[in-house]
Amino acid sequence: MNNYSKSDRFILFTNKILLCGIVVVVLFPLLYVLLASLLEPNVLLSKGLSLDSSDWTLEGYRKIFEDGSIVRGFINSMLYSAGFTLVTVTVCILAGYSLSSDELVGKRFIMIFFLITMFFNGGLIPTYLVIKNLGMLNTVWAIIIPNAINVWFIILSRTYFKSIPNELKEAARIDGASEFKIFLKIVFPLSKPIIFVIALYAFIGQWNSYFDAMIYLEDRDLYPLQLVLRSILIQNEVQPGMIGDQQAAAELQRISEMIKYSSIVLASLPLIIMYPFFQKYFEKGVMVGSLK
Repeated sequence: MNNYSKSDRFILFTNKILLCGIVVVVLFPLLYVLLASLLEPNVLLSKGLSLDSSDWTLEGYRKIFEDGSIVRGFINSMLYSAGFTLVTVTVCILAGYSLSSDELVGKRFIMIFFLITMFFNGGLIPTYLVIKNLGMLNTVWAIIIPNAINVWFIILSRTYFKSIPNELKEAARIDGASEFKIFLKIVFPLSKPIIFVIALYAFIGQWNSYFDAMIYLEDRDLYPLQLVLRSILIQNEVQPGMIGDQQAAAELQRISEMIKYSSIVLASLPLIIMYPFFQKYFEKGVMVGSLK
């Protein structure tokens, strides 16, 4: 700090204040939802957020795990997100590596073809008809396959692979290694940052997605968690199994409020747990993959 001028110190101090404000703005809704999921709805409406443990209850979480639709939706979302991430990373990394090679014939045409798809597509109805004619309606593949190829991920991985020194690959070729072996033994171990970045983006995007499932899935047993939550949060639908048949409408509303907040916390947990493990690769992968 002693080497900074007064203007530099002022800018750094201002940045710290702004960052602290941003942290508060981001954390407050998270803490509100977390505490609200532990409070009785009547207490939340009358007293607001309360740190008194006597006002807390785990009934909302208990109702969630008693009901099959939310647990089933959570499992479905994990399977969809994991499968989508695996397919996306595999396809985009292999495509990016191929396009990073100077020996690939017609790579400029291929890149132009890919770039066109970023701005133009067939639209919802033609896409629906294609998926229907392929027999993927009401199947897992309708969620995983259509959006698995992401042009931005291909460009990101292509740029990253071009930053790897050609001398490493040339030395392997001199030793008689095939192109696949070069990728598997040399390039792949050096590509952890970009792989983890693409995996994180793909997993988050699929985890938060519900529109494709709403269009292509009819069987409620195949619904992802986000579509189940949409019914609870937007349409205010609570499954009859969550409450007793003889309970009053007021009790239904009470349970509904508890389940809303508890479901939001449950849906956020995988992303909150994943990010610390991916964070060390995140900055390096984005910067190296974006600039050359």
